[in-house]
Parts: sequence; C-alpha cells; structure tokens
Amino acid sequence: MVGRTDATCLTIRSALACAFLYERPRFLMVNKTGITTHTLRETLLGEAHARPFESLDSPLRVSHLVMHTGTSGRSAEVEHMTALCERLQIDPPNAEAGHFTLQARGFRLRWERHTEFSTYTIFVDGAESSPFADPAIGSLPSQWLPGLPGELLAAMHVTLVGASSVSTDIDTLGRYFQADSLAGSECSGGAASVWTDFMADNDGFLRFLVLDKSLNAMQAGRLVQRLLELETYRFMALLGFPLARELSAEITDMETQLGTLMDRLSTVSNLSDERELLTSLSDLSARVERLMARTNFRFSATEAYGTLVRRRLSVLREQRIEGVSTLDEFMERRLAPALDTCVYIGDRLERISKRVSRGANLLRTRVDVALEAQNGDLLESMNRRARLQLRLQETVEGLSVVILSYYCVSLVGYAFNGLGEAGIVPNAGIATALSIPLVIAGVAIGIRRGRGRVLRDNADAG
Repeated sequence: MVGRTDATCLTIRSALACAFLYERPRFLMVNKTGITTHTLRETLLGEAHARPFESLDSPLRVSHLVMHTGTSGRSAEVEHMTALCERLQIDPPNAEAGHFTLQARGFRLRWERHTEFSTYTIFVDGAESSPFADPAIGSLPSQWLPGLPGELLAAMHVTLVGASSVSTDIDTLGRYFQADSLAGSECSGGAASVWTDFMADNDGFLRFLVLDKSLNAMQAGRLVQRLLELETYRFMALLGFPLARELSAEITDMETQLGTLMDRLSTVSNLSDERELLTSLSDLSARVERLMARTNFRFSATEAYGTLVRRRLSVLREQRIEGVSTLDEFMERRLAPALDTCVYIGDRLERISKRVSRGANLLRTRVDVALEAQNGDLLESMNRRARLQLRLQETVEGLSVVILSYYCVSLVGYAFNGLGEAGIVPNAGIATALSIPLVIAGVAIGIRRGRGRVLRDNADAG
C-alpha cells in the first residue's frame, strides 16, 4: 500500500487545516453561548463536503461502474468492499458507511452508495501507450469484480491526457470512436476538450477522451466527475423508457374501454344496469391505480434524473467545435424524446384516473338519485299502509268496545239478578238495561286511555 501523490496529500492537508481554522471555532462559539444545538446540525454541516471532487492530474485513466441495486443492499456492498480491503491489508469501511475511498498500490477505488444504485470509480495515474489501451479497471483483482452486488447498468472509461498527446482530426479520433456518432466540445472555459460517441466498445464500456489544455487539478477533478455523473444519470433516467413503451398499448386499451363505458352512461336507464356500469368503472379505476402505483416512482425518478443530466450539461460550459455535435446537442436529440415519452405516459395515466373518477362520481350520483326516488316511493307506500292499518285498528277498536261491553253487561246482569233475589234491587232487568250506556261509556273511555298511554310511551321511547 502506498500513500497519495504529493499534490493530493497537500490538498487534503490544506482542506483539514481550513476545516480546523474556520469550522472548529464556530462549534466552540455555539457551545460557549449555551444555545441548544440540533442533533443533526453537525451531520448537515458535513453533508456538503461528504463527497468532494477529486484533485486529478493528467495523464490519468478512470473506469466507472454503475450497479443497479435497488433501495436495499448497502450491507452487501460494505461486505464486498471489506473483503477487498482485507485482501489488500487496508482498513475497511465503517459498517454504516455510504461511501469509501480505498488507496492501494497502483490504483485508487472510490465506492459511493446512492438511493437505488452504487458507483465504483477506479483512478490510475500515468499514461497509456494509446488512449483506452490499458483501462483503469484492469488494476482491480479480477476475482473481485464478478461478486459486485447488483446488476451492471452503466460502464465507462475516461482517459485524461495532454492536448498535445492526441490529434483531434477525424482520422485519429476514428481509431477510438465511431465517426458518424462523434460528439465533442470545448469545456471548462476552453481549458479542455471532451470527445465521445456515447457507444459501447467491445467490452461494453463507453469512452470519454479528455484533452487537457490548461486544466488545474481541481478543474480536472470537477470535469471528470461531471462526465461520470452525466452518463450515470442518463442511464438512470432511461430506466423508465422501456416501461413507458410497455404500458402504452395497455393505456390505449383502458382509454378505449373508458370511452365505451361513458357512451353507455348516456343511454343506460335501468337501476340494475347502472349498478353494473358502476362496477365496471370501479374495476377500471382499480386497474388504473395499480398501474400508477407501479409506475409513479420510476417516472418521478426519470424526471429527477433528467433534470440532473441537464444540470451537469450546463455546468460543463460547452463551446462548439465546428463539424461535430456538442454533448448537449446529442443528449437533446437522443435523451429528450425518451424523457418526454415517460412524462407523456405518466400524464395519460393521470388523465385517465381523473376521467374514471368523474364518470364514477356521475354514475354514483345517478344511482343515488334513483335510490332516493325508490326510497320515496317505499316511504309513501309505508304511509298508505300505516293509514290503512290505523283505520282497521279503529274499526277493530269499535268492535272491541261492543264485545267487551256485552260481556260486562252480562256480568252486571248476573249481579243485579242476585241482588233482585235478595230483595235489594226491585227489578233486575230494568237495572241491567239502565247500566248498558254506562258500561259502554266506561269501556270506550278505558280503551281510549289505554291507547293514549301506549302512544305516549312510544313517543317517549322514540
């Protein structure tokens, strides 16, 4: 294991000195004031400097791998990096690390964990016999590479050499790139030129040739990093394009089905048919929502990565080289249509969802109105039945008065007969006849009061 180059070490020592001189007094000042510090303050302050640009000098070779790992898998990556460190007898990364730089004899490896992918960047100082003849990835142990967690998404080589090392005529550049796809521009205010064809070589790697005219170490580091990020985010942005093409036919089918259902909506009148139509709309709505749940993350990520690609292109500060397309022009011609397709498919899904929701609400309103009309008819029928029942009850109540009065008069007659035999009542028949109106009145009053008491109890209970 060897140390960093003198320039790199000097840069690191300068950065640490600046951090001590400028950052440390702030923490002391805050602590001296007695102000309660947020638990995430130091983390947030350090986040801006967590992944600084490399300081790079030409000649230099860089290889970059982008592994698609999904939103999980960091622990497996840490274990794989730890295995390499143990093999090279280097201190391994922390178990909770999200990035790590390994400095070994002859190469430097930087691992970075992102939301759904990880990158492995290999730096090797020194010139090659010709550009891309001896890529930096060849410095890694060959047995270690196949075990990288995840799936390879993007791979690229960057060669940084002096501008005088390589001629920029088409014949010379044609040795390294496809002439009909060649793109290039002056970058970093004319301090370097960048050449590529955005096509994979026989090993599956894209190539970037950077010709250094007057780059300093920090400029070179920023330029190389932006080129690597440009391709990384371009591939991540394009992940949504196959999904968009796959869903196009299904979305068209759903739009056709929705149109058919809306045509039926204007003609259906039977309540059972309306319920059947509402079920069909609900099924279509569920189908749309399933598709949206499946695609929302991917299409949102595509839009975000597309924004990052455009930002990286803007900070390259490209200047045209006559006769070839700039990197920005190539991206606009090839990448923009794919990104627009993803946005268009997402918008179509959103519009279908809104149309289905409006149709379902309209049909549900019609069904509710029809149900309310049925309920009104039912209540009216119940009212008629209640009135009829009341009349029947009053009729039965009159008959009940007669029947009860008959039995009561019979009992009173028995009583008067007994009193007549005893000599108390002179004429039992006349007395019985005179009691009939009184008995009827008493029975009627008793039944009416009983009914009134029941009605009052029912009203109180209600």
